[in-house]
Amino acid sequence: MTNRWEQNRPKILMDDESTDGQENGQPNGRYANYFTVGHNAFEFLLDFGQIYAPDGSVPLHTRIITAPVYAKTLLGLLQESIDQYEQLFGTIPDGDK
Repeated sequence: MTNRWEQNRPKILMDDESTDGQENGQPNGRYANYFTVGHNAFEFLLDFGQIYAPDGSVPLHTRIITAPVYAKTLLGLLQESIDQYEQLFGTIPDGDK
């Protein structure tokens, strides 16, 4: 039996792992406008994807798995960057949750 959240949740697909190498020693960039976060006692899983399919599916292209201490470090870095951005460019409106 599925609950209402599962019924409304977009279908998620994982892209095949890329075989493309890094260009000029820099990591390849991917646009993301869909994020999920999960965790267990030992690690955090951050999935990134892009909503663009007409059927509402969300192809996930990147999964980051990290220890809780590094997830908390990432949270602090994001908050610091957002604070700096908002000082320069104004308040970022809340997005859809």
